[in-house]
Amino acid sequence: MNEIIEILKKGGTILYPTDTIWGIGCDATNKDAIKKIIEIKKRASNKSMIILVESEKRLQDIVDVPAMAWEIIDLSEKPVTIIYEKPRGLPEELLAYDGSIGIRLIKDDFCKKLITKLNRPLVSTSANISGEKSPMKFDDISEEIKNSVDIIAEENREKISKFSGSSVIKIWNDGRIKVIRE
Repeated sequence: MNEIIEILKKGGTILYPTDTIWGIGCDATNKDAIKKIIEIKKRASNKSMIILVESEKRLQDIVDVPAMAWEIIDLSEKPVTIIYEKPRGLPEELLAYDGSIGIRLIKDDFCKKLITKLNRPLVSTSANISGEKSPMKFDDISEEIKNSVDIIAEENREKISKFSGSSVIKIWNDGRIKVIRE
């Protein structure tokens, strides 16, 4: 864990298990690290990425959380990413064209510990080349991706994900809601 944190603090990238599938991550406040992930995934730079936070406080430090978002987070049985308007303190490289950001309040113990120790939100994007199938287990991840990151977490390599991704819901500050992915 300490080695992962040091690499993240130096602008490195990681391959790690999340509450859904394996992800590629970095410090969400580091523009250069975000650009590395875009290169690793061969992804269009105008396509936004989501971030993970470990606590309600960190979520509230980044965005104004509408009441409906708290209800969705509390009631969701599946991991849920909520797209919020007007985040604070995040590089534009992470944001969607409209300035919004997808954030998941994580419940996974490993991710919570990682984010707490880093003391910053963590980028989370599927561990695959953009457009390819998302990996449901560690062995599904291509060698190209494994060789592109700076460090690979040892945790949960045998686990097969129950979810191919999180639900994605956009909530506007004026109360409108749109389900992007169930």
